[in-house]
Amino acid sequence: MNLLIDSHALFWWLTDNPRLSTAAEAAISDRANTAFVSACVGYELYYKLRLGRISPLPGDIARRLQGDGFQIMPISLAHALAAAGLRGPHRDPWDRIMMAQALVEGCQMVTADPIFSDYAVPVLW
Repeated sequence: MNLLIDSHALFWWLTDNPRLSTAAEAAISDRANTAFVSACVGYELYYKLRLGRISPLPGDIARRLQGDGFQIMPISLAHALAAAGLRGPHRDPWDRIMMAQALVEGCQMVTADPIFSDYAVPVLW
């Protein structure tokens, strides 16, 4: 199964936070699954870090993602167009990009955020 990991889920994975659900942790750990991280997650995490909303991330994130078997999903034109075509009212551009990526690429979104289900994005939590 293809998974797309939301920002908070990735942060909780990287910091061994117990807020990551057991099902999410098991799915990410299962090497039979392909776990993707959107390129926009890097921006979102480091932006929140700069604003002081999250604690510092442990070590070299790019190296850690690679070591943990994550694949980076770039943002393509198809993703951008699909995100622009999503109905309102959700205005978070990063969520909209990830919604579109999950739909276009056939991924289950690993997220605790219920808004993704409102957009018919399959969610694993």
